[in-house]
Amino acid sequence: MTDSSRKILVTSALPYANGPIHLGHLVEYIQTDIWVRFQQQRGHQCTYVCADDAHGTPIMLKADQLGISPQALIDQVSQEHQRDFAGFLVNFDNYYSTHSEENRHFASLIYTALRDGGHIERKTITQAYDPVKEMFLPDRFVKGECPKCGAADQYGDSCEKCGATYSPTELKNPYSAVSGATPVERESEHYFFKLGNFEAFLRTWVDNHVQEQMIHKLNEWFEAGLHNWDISRDAPYWGFEIPDAPGKYFYVWLDAPIGYMASFKNWCDKQGVDFNAYWGADSDAELYHFIGKDIAYFHTLFWPAMLEGAGFRKPNGVFCHGFLTVDGQKMSKSRGTFIMAETYLQHLRPEYLRYYFAAKLGSGIDDIDLNLDDFRMRVNADLVNKVINIASRCAGFIKKFSGGELAAALTEPALYADAVAAGEQIANCYEKREYSRAMREIMALADRANQYIDAAEPWVLAKQEGQEQAVIDCCTMGINLFRVIMTYLAPVLPQVAEDAKTFLNVESLGWNQIQQPLLSHSINKFKPMMQRVEADQVNAMIEASKATLAATESQITPAAGPLADEPVQDTIEFADFAKVDLRVVRIAKAEHVEGADKLLRLTLDLGGETRQVFAGIKSAYAPEQLEGKLTVMVANLAPRKMKFGVSEGMVLAAGPGGQDLWILSPDDGAQPGMRIK
Repeated sequence: MTDSSRKILVTSALPYANGPIHLGHLVEYIQTDIWVRFQQQRGHQCTYVCADDAHGTPIMLKADQLGISPQALIDQVSQEHQRDFAGFLVNFDNYYSTHSEENRHFASLIYTALRDGGHIERKTITQAYDPVKEMFLPDRFVKGECPKCGAADQYGDSCEKCGATYSPTELKNPYSAVSGATPVERESEHYFFKLGNFEAFLRTWVDNHVQEQMIHKLNEWFEAGLHNWDISRDAPYWGFEIPDAPGKYFYVWLDAPIGYMASFKNWCDKQGVDFNAYWGADSDAELYHFIGKDIAYFHTLFWPAMLEGAGFRKPNGVFCHGFLTVDGQKMSKSRGTFIMAETYLQHLRPEYLRYYFAAKLGSGIDDIDLNLDDFRMRVNADLVNKVINIASRCAGFIKKFSGGELAAALTEPALYADAVAAGEQIANCYEKREYSRAMREIMALADRANQYIDAAEPWVLAKQEGQEQAVIDCCTMGINLFRVIMTYLAPVLPQVAEDAKTFLNVESLGWNQIQQPLLSHSINKFKPMMQRVEADQVNAMIEASKATLAATESQITPAAGPLADEPVQDTIEFADFAKVDLRVVRIAKAEHVEGADKLLRLTLDLGGETRQVFAGIKSAYAPEQLEGKLTVMVANLAPRKMKFGVSEGMVLAAGPGGQDLWILSPDDGAQPGMRIK
């Protein structure tokens, strides 16, 4: 297959349809979009599809909480996701949903093929059941201590600290993330995918299709043994019913990657493209998945094994990336660094972030840091002062001395040839996803272009009689170097590239078109293509993302556990608030909790009934200061299993935290058990 005939299908991981897009998500979609735009610019048939991951218990529970149907929720979130992606110039060929007939078809097809091939088994298992909510709990809705490393508050399927995978029944001190109740064990028949049947295939496949850093992790999983994978869930569940199992539903992670196929099939039907030419076992098309390293297990083991067992082609590559930190720390709402896509776009241009991510991204799985000071300075130095400056320095002189027409020849053809020759190295960097190296190479060309203009000094020549042609020649050279540089930057800065095309009066910035310079060619009047990033813009974005001190002080803060770093921002209806049962209580006893930095154990007298509550108020009160005092509690909160015991409610406190935290004391005359209305 020659390079010019490449057919490429590219996907990004499917964002979950129960929340907004933030800058951490955008690392992946910007990385993918740059790669796709580069391939298209090189003349390849490169199609980019994605979809919302629209199934699972979290969506069902959130829709119920909002009083709407799951379909209404996923429709609303899909619109928001597509708005944000478009705002960041992420250009999908098709954006779809896993809750589609195409996805139902392929999920059933793949499952049936695996079943008929002997790769599915049924087994009765003991499963966590929430006795309060009367439902089996998905893995992610059971929390507790990791059975491998002992880390607290880990999910029921994997540990975020040590990376171990396990079943929810293996957790130590488990509790329901839905109600806080201690789960009970109940039996249920489940369907399992025999992943171990594909171990030999997977060991060979991963060696050639996964990054080296991930291969080391995969080898650890191989050595630990490949376990059968539970692919079914019990009703109630928002998803697709398994064809031969009434009341059983496909686990969301089975049909989520199949959503790649479904979205592409939807696009194929609209475009008249042969689906099997891309997904058939003998396809000569290329298939690449861009994903976060946290979901590598599903994409590098389960997914290729499912495709192998069902007779479909496998990916040519699964490209994992790392996480995003901001100013060297995990994103935080209180610091204003948990930045939503929509908030960013209200203050800054998307190209700024696209370029900064490109300048940081390599082909590995290392985390990248968005240092906000460096972000502002790098964008200003590289894009405004170097790249755009080339065009702005030259355009006015071309308009003044030649009416906008470039010279008939280049004064420094060797310099131009060097810039064009650098394209192959830059293209190789893009191809291998070494964007940071590509940006360094491009900025080196911008430095050389500016050095040439500095040495020629057209602003000096313009004041000298008879030097008009020298000015035109110099600026023609500068404009042509600008064109080459913008061609290389076009995948990263698509809107700036469009503005550059208008200025240069060209139809495209095709990679191969720069072989011939623009000579005796009319350009249009220069208009500013990019402005400097100012510190006050960045600060305004941070402030818009941050819960201000005043807002924090005015809140009534739950104190049933360590005080949250991220104040609640969602609004509720009055009817929801009216459900909260607020009672006056007397603090009968207050005690230190061994091993807890922030908690006190309170025994609360509701007037004939006592409750135990763990309150995160140790920084403000000693136990002896509290005993005998009246306060207010939420009396109808479901019990929550914590590391130190069960918390049977929530006391209310106010303040920004630390020593400035105040237990609410009711008016004189209040009695324990009295309702607050």
